[in-house]
Amino acid sequence: MEAVTVHLGDFSSHMRELGKGFLFTLVIGTTDTSLVPGITIAGAKPELTHYTPAADAEYLVLGRCRVIPTVPMTPDGKPTPALITRSAIKLTGSGVLVVNAGTRVRPNIPIIDLQGEPGRDIKTGLAINRNVVNRAFDNGVILGENLARVSGAIVIGESIPAGTTTAMAFLVAMGYDAWNKMSSASPVNPRDLKITVAREALKNAGIDKPLEDPLEAVSRVGDPVILAIGAIAIGAARQGAKVLLAGGTQMAAVLAFIKHLDKGTLSNVAIGTTEWLIGDRTADLVGLIREIAEVPLASVNLSFSDMPHEGLRAYEEGFVKEGVGAGGVSIAAIARGFTIKRLKEVILGDYRVLLRGVGGIDH
Repeated sequence: MEAVTVHLGDFSSHMRELGKGFLFTLVIGTTDTSLVPGITIAGAKPELTHYTPAADAEYLVLGRCRVIPTVPMTPDGKPTPALITRSAIKLTGSGVLVVNAGTRVRPNIPIIDLQGEPGRDIKTGLAINRNVVNRAFDNGVILGENLARVSGAIVIGESIPAGTTTAMAFLVAMGYDAWNKMSSASPVNPRDLKITVAREALKNAGIDKPLEDPLEAVSRVGDPVILAIGAIAIGAARQGAKVLLAGGTQMAAVLAFIKHLDKGTLSNVAIGTTEWLIGDRTADLVGLIREIAEVPLASVNLSFSDMPHEGLRAYEEGFVKEGVGAGGVSIAAIARGFTIKRLKEVILGDYRVLLRGVGGIDH
């Protein structure tokens, strides 16, 4: 089996550019939508979801967390997808930037701040103040332009709890059929709950027909991460950099955002994800991309079925699937010449370090 499977388009130019080196940008944000009970498993309790993006960022950069006193792993040993991303970054020696799109809890590491704000609960119909949206967008474009002067390949990932729900509402607001097509970090996708939240958001925002302006859609029912990734991607792609949106169904919302603001930049944009996400029968990333704009879409064929720890094998059972740029950064590592086998060796080693952080229990 090939290490990377191409599902849509011609991914070769992105692989060539990634092979020369890449810069990874992690965009973090929060919304109060994640406080809706049952909508996400990205936190032991709803109120703890506001800590997740900061903890992911700290672990990615430091190998440990500062905003929480524990390692980023569930009590039964299921690790954050930042484990995969960190391992791939270590292999390639690539640079990492963390961008704050708008978070309730800021990580205690160096970050770039777009001067955005955390999102409210989208059910209010006013997710982010429009003036804040405009400011963060302008700053994101400037950042993307400058990143492109540093590297010809920019990989952008995300960490935002409940992001698939806000992405669904955003896509529907822009006229796309995203119902029942968004993935989940849980093996039991709470699709009915997501739809209920999205429908209430659209109703309270007064959206009964498709919007033309994605900035307005973000302001009403979106989230700061869609906004920030879209802006950074537009800025970098305008300068000729190859941009890899590293994530799952949330990146469909980013793709729509880019299409409606600067369609010409799509020739430099592709999406990279995991085979776990592609194989999610409760979602349809391929169908979403075809509906929006058929840019190249590839997945890394990373399997944990032979891993010696239950916490890692849980990924094969539908837990997590994607996040923190795991799929896209793994693809970038393969483009640099590393094998799936080598990547898994580093992941296993890093996971065992995490286990020692919780007392060495062999999950």
